[in-house]
Amino acid sequence: MSPRARRRAIPLLAATALFAQPALADAPTNNGAAQVAITLTGENGGACVLDHDSAAAGPITFTVTNESAPAISELELLSDSRILGEKENLAPGLPASSFTVTLDGGDYRIYCPGAAEDTVAFTVTGESKQRAQSAIGDLLDEGTAGYANYVEGMVGAMVTASERLAAKVDEGDVEGAKAAYAQARPFYERIEPDVEGFVLPGTDPTDNSGNLDYLIDMRASNLDPAVGWHGFHAVERDLFEKGEITDETKAYAAELVKNVKMLADLSGGIEYRPEDLANGAAALLEEVQSGKISGEEEAYSHIDLVDFAANIEGAHQAFAFLEPGLKRIDPDVAETIAQRFADVQTMLEDYRDPDALGGYKIYDAELRKSDAVKLSRAIQMLQEPLSRIAEKVATAS
Repeated sequence: MSPRARRRAIPLLAATALFAQPALADAPTNNGAAQVAITLTGENGGACVLDHDSAAAGPITFTVTNESAPAISELELLSDSRILGEKENLAPGLPASSFTVTLDGGDYRIYCPGAAEDTVAFTVTGESKQRAQSAIGDLLDEGTAGYANYVEGMVGAMVTASERLAAKVDEGDVEGAKAAYAQARPFYERIEPDVEGFVLPGTDPTDNSGNLDYLIDMRASNLDPAVGWHGFHAVERDLFEKGEITDETKAYAAELVKNVKMLADLSGGIEYRPEDLANGAAALLEEVQSGKISGEEEAYSHIDLVDFAANIEGAHQAFAFLEPGLKRIDPDVAETIAQRFADVQTMLEDYRDPDALGGYKIYDAELRKSDAVKLSRAIQMLQEPLSRIAEKVATAS
């Protein structure tokens, strides 16, 4: 889970009126997708500025540039209580970052935590056209259906693994719980972008008290004091830093199981578009760069390489389900991405340790100092071509 600023609730019905900006023309279309540029600036306490506040229904590419806003590090596209797309780690001076989604007509919100006015209305007009049946379209549809089954399997496995963790915690078995913790973590890390947008019924996605991603995967670096400790990392802290299981630890573990089961119920039957898989794969690589290579994710257990490998596996699965169609669309890009995934996976073999928790070396300060740059460069080599495929698959015919 990426670092998030504390989120305050935004009244859904009031959002458009509060943060409306002058009407702009519909976004222009290029390469089959409407193009919307969003600039983050430090002016007036921080602002999220759109060059167009509406677009025709269909594929839309949002390109985000942080020009001068150190307080704004992420952006989300919201529809009611669902996060449809997002970009994180948007530090000033970094290259522009984009994501592509296919939207039907309706009212949406651009949410920029940390901006003075952190929500901007965005309108989509008309109805999206159904992709014409074609060999490429059929391959992409088969891929999205297959990926949906993969996600469903991961969520089911996470429920089982969380229950095993809670059972070990209830037994007071610290060492057994540590092993169960390392076994449970990868399931969420493989599919996080697909399931992090869900919230408890009746709650707002901008409030951490109902945000299942926070309640399951918050960490010390993004602790919301108003909501407190929850989820995997609350259990991790007690097991690995305190080295003991208390009644509070048991309560954390029981709540984790409850929330994971709720996530399973809410996420069942998700239907994906091809660009959802591409955006999700890119988001998982951003997770590696922001939380795993830095050692921030697993601050107490230091099993960051377990999470690293899970992020890569999840990204690879998303790509693999798109690959047959992408080979028809752009075989050179498909081949490049496949080779770079292979390169990263070969590199990860050097970090395997069958005697360590989760099967990978402990990512301690010494290993971070010696290898962080190498790991980051390998991911950067994969990020570049992977970032190009969302628009390609969204506009394929």
